[in-house]
Amino acid sequence: MDLFEAIETRSSAGRLIAPGPDPVQLDRILLAAAHAPDHGRLKPWRLTVLDDAAKRRYSDAVMSARARRSPTPTAEQLRIEGEKIWRSPTIVVIGCAVQKDHPKVPEIEQVLSVGAVAQNLFLAAHALGFGVMWKTGWAAYDEEVKAAVGLQPQDHIVGIMHLGTRLQ
Repeated sequence: MDLFEAIETRSSAGRLIAPGPDPVQLDRILLAAAHAPDHGRLKPWRLTVLDDAAKRRYSDAVMSARARRSPTPTAEQLRIEGEKIWRSPTIVVIGCAVQKDHPKVPEIEQVLSVGAVAQNLFLAAHALGFGVMWKTGWAAYDEEVKAAVGLQPQDHIVGIMHLGTRLQ
């Protein structure tokens, strides 16, 4: 698939099933993602592929964060929240570790660079024939959830990228 076809046919998947990208395909996708524009060559992105243990930590952090939100969720709502991460075969969390007060590259430019990383990842996965969903939601702003994927409270989660086979 050429670049223009990838851009013109890209759309978010509704549901994903296995298989996701194999290790070679995932490496290629991550390498393409990291070729985003980057003022100052700061590489503020943090790409975290969630294996099963990391999915469990992430899921636990999301359920804990949800339990603290108002209105207080029911046990069933918490269960559903905790199961969401397991629906997709491959998850890549795209974080932004901003260098505050950089003399030449303001925070917004660093975040935009990471947004370009997310777009590159989306297009690369699509070009290899995978479905992709780019998600965030309230959990992306929770400090405990950020910590579960190795980010600091001041960092940003720019995308929770779900990759797999598109279910039609």
